[in-house]
Amino acid sequence: MSNLKHISTDARRGLWFIVLAAVLWGTVGVSSKAVYSLADTNPLSIGFYRLVFSLPVLAWACWRRLGRAAVCVPRRDLAVMLAIGIAMALYQVCYFAAIQRVGVAVAVLVTLCVAPMIVALFSTLLLREPLTGAVALALLAALSGTALLVGGAPAASVHGDMAVVGVLLALGAAASYAAITLCSRALTGMYHPLQPITIGFAAGTFLLLPCALATGLTLDYPVSAWGLLLYLGIIPTALAYVFFLSGMRHTTATVASTVTLVEPLTSASLAWLLFGEQLGRLGVLGAVLLLAAMLLLYRDK
Repeated sequence: MSNLKHISTDARRGLWFIVLAAVLWGTVGVSSKAVYSLADTNPLSIGFYRLVFSLPVLAWACWRRLGRAAVCVPRRDLAVMLAIGIAMALYQVCYFAAIQRVGVAVAVLVTLCVAPMIVALFSTLLLREPLTGAVALALLAALSGTALLVGGAPAASVHGDMAVVGVLLALGAAASYAAITLCSRALTGMYHPLQPITIGFAAGTFLLLPCALATGLTLDYPVSAWGLLLYLGIIPTALAYVFFLSGMRHTTATVASTVTLVEPLTSASLAWLLFGEQLGRLGVLGAVLLLAAMLLLYRDK
């Protein structure tokens, strides 16, 4: 009985770690909007600096915690960690390119709603994780809530081939995010959370650099904008992913990907508080569904 209680406590703690990670990720939107208001920049430059500024912090913490063991990784597991980095770089490229073609609303809706379904499918087929009725119901509620929360925003006025390419890019971003979740879940319990994320982010940074240079890497920022970029790298990137991987030690990949749908709720709430953007009736209903999904997952632990 005490062992079951310990497992339940760990699962709930893991759930809260992932909720905290999602809340931190939810600050990326308003922080990026503030950077845009301070400097003439582009999405890939911001995405590149997020990884660049996160890497020294992660590397220092990983070396301090693990020492030489930080680089002692079997070739097979190293390939999985590098896959995390490749998926992270692809996510940045696909997501920001999708926003340029179909707008924020469509890109966020497709990416955040499709990713948990991909994770649920492959975690059941490949990782043999059970898809319980409570998890399936929470996933449905969270996806519906996200659709209501994001879908009320006006989409970009694009048609034809550009719209098709934009949706395909958003699907690519969803697949990349799902790959990050599944690869991270495959390594949980085997390594300290700092190890795979540090190695993965290092790979992602080097892969993203050519893309950022090709689109015009912005170098001229005011001090306040550099401060925001530093925040983006350290808090909602380095720290948030450590929380996320720590939480995944005690939750399934499907639950983790569902809980991260708290991110758009956080983004919408901050946009309303800081920029006066209205949530609307459908958005409020979506927020309620998201909170209900989180409560259902918590009670199921």
